[in-house]
Amino acid sequence: MRTLPLLLALGIAACVPMDRPGAAPATVEVWLTTPDKTALLSPQASLPLETGAPPPEALMVDPARRYQRMVGFGASITDASAWLIQRMTEDQRKALLAELFGPAPGLNFSFTRLTIGASDFSRSHYSYDDMPKGQADPALAHFSIAPAREDVLPVAKAARAINPGLAVMVSPWSAPGWMKTRDSLIKGSLRASAYAPFASYLRRTVQDFSAEIGPIDYLSIQNEPDFEPDNYPGMRLSAAQRARIIGDHLGPEFARAGLKTRILDWDHNWDQPAQPLGVLADAKAARHVAGVAWHCYNGEVGAQTIVRDKYPDKDVFFTECSGGEWSKAWPDSWAWTMRNLVIGSTRNWARGVLMWNLALDENFGPHLGGCGNCRGVVTIDSRTGAVTRNPEYYALGHASRFVPVGASRIASDSRSGGVETVAFANPDGARVLLAFNAGKETAAFAVASGGRHFAYQLAPNAAVTFRWRDRR
Repeated sequence: MRTLPLLLALGIAACVPMDRPGAAPATVEVWLTTPDKTALLSPQASLPLETGAPPPEALMVDPARRYQRMVGFGASITDASAWLIQRMTEDQRKALLAELFGPAPGLNFSFTRLTIGASDFSRSHYSYDDMPKGQADPALAHFSIAPAREDVLPVAKAARAINPGLAVMVSPWSAPGWMKTRDSLIKGSLRASAYAPFASYLRRTVQDFSAEIGPIDYLSIQNEPDFEPDNYPGMRLSAAQRARIIGDHLGPEFARAGLKTRILDWDHNWDQPAQPLGVLADAKAARHVAGVAWHCYNGEVGAQTIVRDKYPDKDVFFTECSGGEWSKAWPDSWAWTMRNLVIGSTRNWARGVLMWNLALDENFGPHLGGCGNCRGVVTIDSRTGAVTRNPEYYALGHASRFVPVGASRIASDSRSGGVETVAFANPDGARVLLAFNAGKETAAFAVASGGRHFAYQLAPNAAVTFRWRDRR
């Protein structure tokens, strides 16, 4: 099998199909990241796209077999992330947002998530309709999204100005305390008498956010509904409760208001596919549920396909995972993120892939309760505004920079524990293949597509993105 050295290119060669005599040779563009950080999403020497029979063991890419259309990749603009970004100098802020949300050489993030009220990555705990203990506000007379206007919405608006195609998802960590069984943002469930006011609370949030930043594309009714954290906002909602809230209240409320925001169920871990299956089995609720959202903290990524196989008309989204100091950043977190999220979740039907905090500071915050050693996609030094790009930045970038909104995942061979891949067909006709070497030795392999093939060598725990055009 022919192999090529990994050479750093000074420029990026154009991919020109060799369709006529005298045309420039067809080539494959290459970008590489290695866990020793000698290459970090770095352009490499372009490869010749050769004709003739490919090697027998070539990894096949088949653009004729198409799967989900992509919404995109990104991370959540939490209170903490937005607060840090807003406190950078104007030049620092503009540069960072352009780098994250802008086109190449930016990462071209096209998907983000905002919290409705506080999460653990907030500097205080609040909702948009807090009341003194023992008092309620079923008419939502005191409702206000003022806290979101301080930092989160300005950053989201700036990101959307850079990338007008940015899809926005919103999720509450808790209903206002007066709606809950404990009259508190922390722990408890939603009172049955508060189902209708909670639906109105979510509807008003979507409407008011939309007035500030434009359409809200997706909403989950509760972040991690099978978890009641003891020191930050949370709320337990069973599958039966979620079905009643969606089917009897939220879905009809959105319809009456003419909202096109799509409702996602679950927004929790891979280990309980029975939970979203329970909601989707309820015909009244399922009518209003567009898809299922997943987190990474328990279970295996294949749960996404288990649910999707039963309900192929429902979308799949991966909406939260955090890197952190519990594992070594390079190569452990890098390798896990590449295999399970960027490659694994998309091979298991995810239309969008989100990490948790877009940015945190050098002390893994600010936060109030919850995770004390989570890592943002980038780290912003709270004293100087200096930016450190973390493994998750490069993992997401290997897909987000090259796979635009509307790209379709296509078939590609993937060898578990070896060279693992995911492939896409872009709207402009380009083919993109992301490959990760999960083995312990350098892998020499070939890729075949559209009657052509190319060869490459990839070091252990390294990832590469290829982009080319098939013969026309």
